[in-house]
Amino acid sequence: MAASELYTKYARVWLPDAVDVWKSAELTRDYTPGDQVLSLQLEDGTDVEHRIDPQTNGLPPLRNPNILVGENDLTALSYLHEPAVLHNLKVRFIDSKLIYTYCGIVLVAINPYESLHIYEADIISAYSGQNMGDMDPHIFAVAEEAYKQMARDERNQSIIVSGESGAGKTVSAKYTMRYFATVSGSSGEASIEERVLASSPIMEALGNAKTTRNDNSSRFGKYIEIGFDKKQRITGANMRTYLLEKSRVVFQAYGERNYHIFYQLCASSHLQEFKTFKLGCADDFHYTNQGQNPVIDGVEDAKEMCHTRKAFTLLGIGESDQMALFQILAAILHLSNVEVKDHSADRSMTYFQPDNSHLMVFCELMEVSYDDMAHWLCHKKLKTTTETYVKSVSKMNAINGRDALSKHIYDRVFRWTVDRINKALKSAIKQHSFIGVLDIYGFETFDINSFEQFCINYANEKLQQQFNLHVFKLEQEEYMKEEISWTLIDFYDNQPCINLIEAKLGVLDLLDEECKMPKGSDDTWAQKLYNTLLKQKAHFDKPRLSNRAFIIHHFADKVEYQCEGFLEKNKDTVNEEQINVLKMSKFDLLLKLFEDDEKATTLSSSRSVVSRPGQSQRDNKKTVGLQFRQSLHLLMDTLNATTPHYVRCIKPNDHKSPFTSLIIAVCMVSFTKAWTLWTYQEFFSRYRVLMKQKDLLPDRKKTCKNVLEKLIKDQDKYQFGKNKIFFRAGQVAFLEKLRSDKLRMACVRIQKTIRCWLARKKYLRMRESAITIQRYVRGHQARCHVKFLRCTKAAVVIQRNVRMWAARRRYQQQRSAAITIQCLFRAYMARQHYYKMVYEHKAVVIQRWVRGWLARRRCRHYLAAIVLLQSCVRRMRAKRELKKLKVEARSVEHFKKLNIVVGSHAHHVCLSERLSVVEKTQAAERGKLGKEMEILRGSEREARAKAERVPSLLEQLSFLHQELQSTCREKEDLEEQARAYREQTQQVVADLNAKNNMLNSEKDDLNRQIKEQAQQITDTKVNVENTKQLEKDLTEERARYQKLLSEYLQLEERHGDLKGEMNDNTDVTQPTVDMPVLLKLQRRVKELEQEKQALHLQLDKKEEAQQEKAKRQELESENKRLKQDLSELRNSLTSESGDLAPPRPGSEPYNVLLEQLNSSNEELEMRKEEVLLLRSHMVRQEALKHKDSALGEGLKLDLSEISSDIHTLNEDGELWLAYEGLKETNRLLERQLQRQEQVHREECEELRDVVRRLRHEQKQQQQLLAQSLLLPEDARIDASLQHEITRLTNENLFYCFCFLERFAVYRFTNLNFDDFMEQLDKEGKTIRKLKKQLKLYVKRVEELEGNYYIKCFGRASWAATPVSPVNITRKEKDFQGMLEYKPGDEGRMVKNLILDLKPRGVAVGIVPGLPAYIIFMCLRYADYIDDEQRVSSLLNSTISGIKGIIKRRGRDFEITSFWLANTCRFLHCLKQYSGDEFFIKHNSPKQNEHCLSNFELSEYQQLFGDLAIHIYCQLIKCIEEILQPLIVASMLENETVQGVLGSKPTGMRKRSSSFPDGEAVTVETLIHQLELLHTTMNQHGMDPQLIKHVVRQLFYIICAVTLNHLLLRKDMCSWSKGLQIRYNLWQLEEWLVEKELTDCGAKETLEPLVQAAQLLQIKKKTVTDAQAICTMCSALTATQIVKVLTLYTPVVEFEERVSATFIRTIEDLLKDRVESPMLTMDVKKIFSINLPFTPSPVALETIQIPASLNLGFLTRV
Repeated sequence: MAASELYTKYARVWLPDAVDVWKSAELTRDYTPGDQVLSLQLEDGTDVEHRIDPQTNGLPPLRNPNILVGENDLTALSYLHEPAVLHNLKVRFIDSKLIYTYCGIVLVAINPYESLHIYEADIISAYSGQNMGDMDPHIFAVAEEAYKQMARDERNQSIIVSGESGAGKTVSAKYTMRYFATVSGSSGEASIEERVLASSPIMEALGNAKTTRNDNSSRFGKYIEIGFDKKQRITGANMRTYLLEKSRVVFQAYGERNYHIFYQLCASSHLQEFKTFKLGCADDFHYTNQGQNPVIDGVEDAKEMCHTRKAFTLLGIGESDQMALFQILAAILHLSNVEVKDHSADRSMTYFQPDNSHLMVFCELMEVSYDDMAHWLCHKKLKTTTETYVKSVSKMNAINGRDALSKHIYDRVFRWTVDRINKALKSAIKQHSFIGVLDIYGFETFDINSFEQFCINYANEKLQQQFNLHVFKLEQEEYMKEEISWTLIDFYDNQPCINLIEAKLGVLDLLDEECKMPKGSDDTWAQKLYNTLLKQKAHFDKPRLSNRAFIIHHFADKVEYQCEGFLEKNKDTVNEEQINVLKMSKFDLLLKLFEDDEKATTLSSSRSVVSRPGQSQRDNKKTVGLQFRQSLHLLMDTLNATTPHYVRCIKPNDHKSPFTSLIIAVCMVSFTKAWTLWTYQEFFSRYRVLMKQKDLLPDRKKTCKNVLEKLIKDQDKYQFGKNKIFFRAGQVAFLEKLRSDKLRMACVRIQKTIRCWLARKKYLRMRESAITIQRYVRGHQARCHVKFLRCTKAAVVIQRNVRMWAARRRYQQQRSAAITIQCLFRAYMARQHYYKMVYEHKAVVIQRWVRGWLARRRCRHYLAAIVLLQSCVRRMRAKRELKKLKVEARSVEHFKKLNIVVGSHAHHVCLSERLSVVEKTQAAERGKLGKEMEILRGSEREARAKAERVPSLLEQLSFLHQELQSTCREKEDLEEQARAYREQTQQVVADLNAKNNMLNSEKDDLNRQIKEQAQQITDTKVNVENTKQLEKDLTEERARYQKLLSEYLQLEERHGDLKGEMNDNTDVTQPTVDMPVLLKLQRRVKELEQEKQALHLQLDKKEEAQQEKAKRQELESENKRLKQDLSELRNSLTSESGDLAPPRPGSEPYNVLLEQLNSSNEELEMRKEEVLLLRSHMVRQEALKHKDSALGEGLKLDLSEISSDIHTLNEDGELWLAYEGLKETNRLLERQLQRQEQVHREECEELRDVVRRLRHEQKQQQQLLAQSLLLPEDARIDASLQHEITRLTNENLFYCFCFLERFAVYRFTNLNFDDFMEQLDKEGKTIRKLKKQLKLYVKRVEELEGNYYIKCFGRASWAATPVSPVNITRKEKDFQGMLEYKPGDEGRMVKNLILDLKPRGVAVGIVPGLPAYIIFMCLRYADYIDDEQRVSSLLNSTISGIKGIIKRRGRDFEITSFWLANTCRFLHCLKQYSGDEFFIKHNSPKQNEHCLSNFELSEYQQLFGDLAIHIYCQLIKCIEEILQPLIVASMLENETVQGVLGSKPTGMRKRSSSFPDGEAVTVETLIHQLELLHTTMNQHGMDPQLIKHVVRQLFYIICAVTLNHLLLRKDMCSWSKGLQIRYNLWQLEEWLVEKELTDCGAKETLEPLVQAAQLLQIKKKTVTDAQAICTMCSALTATQIVKVLTLYTPVVEFEERVSATFIRTIEDLLKDRVESPMLTMDVKKIFSINLPFTPSPVALETIQIPASLNLGFLTRV
């Protein structure tokens, strides 16, 4: 396939650009060979034309597909050229903020120039144990790969960290050592890891300095060998340094600094211990003020000095040695200020002023002679064969000598420090293997390059050669492994350049030769170079305009070196007399620095015996170049003997091509063949779309071969290996193009089909619409026609009806008129008839009245006539009588009867008067009658007048009668409405009154509750906050306590291990455990215990407050509910309408109701205080009744305690009294309820005992019956009698016991003894009655048995059957739940019961926690016999045995789970039988009898609690080891939801599965493992609450491990992976529901992972989406959210990446969050637990010891 075939339309290429270096463009038309111009379109839409050079025909480089942009490995790119590499690094570094990228076997690290939170302990834990390709690129991945290969292959490893100054080499090396120190642990000294890490700040202080490129630049190279033992634990370390930049001590360029230690000394000069150094500001000394920039931003030199001194102390360098070291460094600073002056007469002579203070301080600090040092600083000694001369030197030579002395002293100090560090890091334990970390300078080129740059680039040439050899070795191994043919590849070989430098007559050889010449100079050396190397070596060149420089063509670039100073730096000379003066010092450390010189002098003097007499000492001294070459060869030998790993550090802000070319050169050299490796499965999964159905074969390898032969005709472009396919450069891109074209064609076909379907659907929809429109139009027309017809017909009908109506109207009018006329006429006739009748009636009435009047007048006339006649007759008789009287009066007797006559005369007078009165009355009556006659006559006249008006009045009367009827009907209606309204109003008023009363009562209750709650809220807010804080502090303290406990136990185990090793290996000196640390931990544990007890007491005190809080919450909820009801009632009252509506505001009923409401409220307010007073009084009286009883023991009614707070509640204090009364009532009721519950519980226990006894008797009866049926008659009768005797004896004993018990009850309850005896007699009668019934039943049973045997066997068989012996079972005696053992049996019991016990055989079919019960029963026996020694020995042996089994087999889950359950059970037994009221309330009476009586074991309870916590932590670690390999494979790697994931190239570092290919680990596998763990814990009888703690911890581990890998694996951050994670989490939640563990908090621990999965699937484009993400991801930190969004990678081409703008929006929204900056979750975190007390229902006396436990030496008591 030609490369030009890839340049088709829509292909993307890179175009060179002057500003951006490279720009992306897209072809707008296909390219054909021969075209001179490419038509392109830039990303901004600009159309450009790119001209092609006709000579080279160089096409622009192609761009990789978007799916490959930002890959972890550059070798995964289809095109590996400069723009592709730069773009990939840019995307990762700028857009994704990822500083690490793989480039084959090289880790490329870009200096971020800021602190990143990717080096914490959690990240180390995440990378520990992982394969290098499984995680995202990281320095920890390289360190883990080296550590793993060292452990697996038992081969030494090396990590080569290279790069330019400021690229971050030192930091990378530091993090590498931190990783080793963290994951390995030490095998000897406990602080060896800290010591290895402590060497870094010391070396940085003495060997690092600020340069123009880096604030902390390493000015030396170092190779640190970290030693490991056979268990891969750190044993020690060793450091080798290379080429310290000594010139920096005396000279710094502008903007640079000297070594950090000098500035740290100056910054700490104010300290008391540094006063003797007489230091000042850094600007005061010549060696520290040349750069004019003594301060580094963000760095405090004084604080750094403290870190340096701490590091010295940690490495074992004492305070005296430190001060001596600082004294020498301070002397160097003072030496820099020593001024040399020329002699006035001779310029070649120099001298010092006598009062040179700095020289005096220097000599004082170095403890040397001032005169000698001043003399030899201005003079030098010249030796010949015969004489020695002392000659004065010039000022320049004197200054150079002074600087040379300073450099020499500093070099000695540096070497001494390195030696002391190596001694401190050296261990007595034998080193098995090591990992070397090489922090070496990278390739350097400056405007002026000197001897240092030459040595640095020489070292890089050697490292490049070693890299090339290692790369091609790996290539060769890969080809041989895959069994493909391979040939040598042409590549840039730098061996000629190395020979140019180090070979015979090379640059270094000529330099050493020139240094030996007496008059050698830089100019003569340059001429030798030109004459010797210019024409012979191709890599050597001479500058055109200079005769004092030379050029070397290195592998990265050609570099021009200036010859000036080469000889001086190579010789590194110093005045020997000055050294001798220093050797005469009394300063111990200064003498130690020059001990090596004395040894070398002694050795050279011994060798000078055979040398010629005139040979000078400098001939024996090695030059710097020779030393560097030898050390470099030694380094290369070390590296070649190890497996190297490469880290290349680069600076992101340096755009010079040599460094970019170096990276590209690395890539090109690594893959000169340009092979891209794909496994057959990966190839099949990726390019299956290019295959047809007929191409698919069962053999994937053959399928891939057939497809490749069809797709790529040139077979030289690929080769088939055993497991992989090798593609040359561009072939993967070609396949990607074919795949994209195929997908594009498929998309086009899908689009075509969909568009056809859409068009047809649109056509059908239009056709259906047209038909529908036609139908509706036709229907409309038909409806219009029908409407017209209807209108016509309607018009006819209307006409007909109108005409009919008109005719009918006329007829009706006529008819109405006729009827009206008839009516009027008939009315007229009726009225006439009526008038006539009325007239006749009136006439009759008149006649009746007249006739009556006439009859009455006639009657009166008759009466008057009669009266007149009577009066006349009576007068006539009177006259006759008078005459008779007169005759008598004249007689004699007249006088006799005079008196009588007088009386008669009076009577006569009376009659006369009466007569006159009658006459008068008659006259008056006659007048009256006359008047009446006149009135009657007037009335008659009036009646006649009125009779004429009667017809009109009758008409009016009829009309009024009709109106009256209508008015009556209306009145009835109104009365009915009024009655209904009145009833409704009355009902509404009644309802309102009821509601008003209810609301008033509710209002009163609410007011009372609100007042109470207000006070409670104010009182409990602080208590709630304090309680929360205390709970939080308790949890944190418990976690710290458990952490310290685990550390203490680990130290204790370590102490035991060390003791064992000391006993086993007496010849090897082992370090002892740090006892102060142990004592400190013990003190801390005691303090924590005390704090724990105090916190428990505080919690107990706060329980009541919490209860009050709960009540308050209930009242608040009730208050809210009542308020809601009130608002609903008000709404209902205001929203009613119609007839049932309440009175409107302002109406009379409304005002009446309002007045009633107000009055009722006032009355209720008045009654409220009375009710409160009465209630409080009643409650107080009720409480006082029970004050002296058992129920009132806890009641306190001291009003003096609350008198001060009464007025704060209300004015009279009634509310507080009521509240206190309610509380006391509640307490009283609670006590009564508890008492009832206790009585009920006791009754239930008695009933259960009766039921159990009856069941036992029933079973015995059944057994006896079954046995008796098989026995002869005599034996059967004997057995029955024996059983009956036994049963009666038991009953007697039982009844005796009951008798004694009841007697005691009666005695203690002070009841009447006679009543008790009477009840006892009744029970005796009952017993006798039951015995008689029993005898009767026994006889019946015997008769039935006899009949049965006679019927079945016959009597003959009975006689023939031999009598067999009968085994009569004896009733077991009552055990006391103890096990007796002999003194000294504790060891046997621990061995058989703990050490040799197999949980699998004990956990099934036996009482859970049996070992704990057995040990406790033994403990009860020791307590029973009051043997303190046995108790202590048994408990200590048990603790030691459990610790021993956990230590030896703690990695076995069954062992750990079994002993955790038994330890907790034993702890519960200690509490349950301790006699403490809090614990024994759950016991049965029998269990209470088994309580310990002689010893109080609360301290051992604490010990066993700590032991249980330790075992729990070990159990979690054990489970973590079991689940760790399964979590990532099941939760992330396995494709549970098939078809949603895709595959793409992964580069050279293929991701390895967590398990072999044959073992597919799914989430079902994980759930199955969880099922096994849960089942095992249940079988062992572990407490349910503890199982919930374990499950919660397990789910936290699953969430943490999964989320950490998700955050550290870019390939896992995709939409499809989020779907898979959510499916897996759903299955885990279903398992929790199945096991009824939803309340254990495990589901909440999965929340971060759930939100991360949702974050992968949610829309991520707009600001609204960002706000939704911030709201949703509450369990994730801002760092984690940004990390997931940054790592989000499309798996298929159709997904989109998250834009940088969106990520910045998320960061802005989350910037106010206050949270931990940690990226990952802490996998090692263990939740703090408490061990809740769980009483055991098992009775100790019923426990049987299986014979399999081999505990025959224990006896049940």
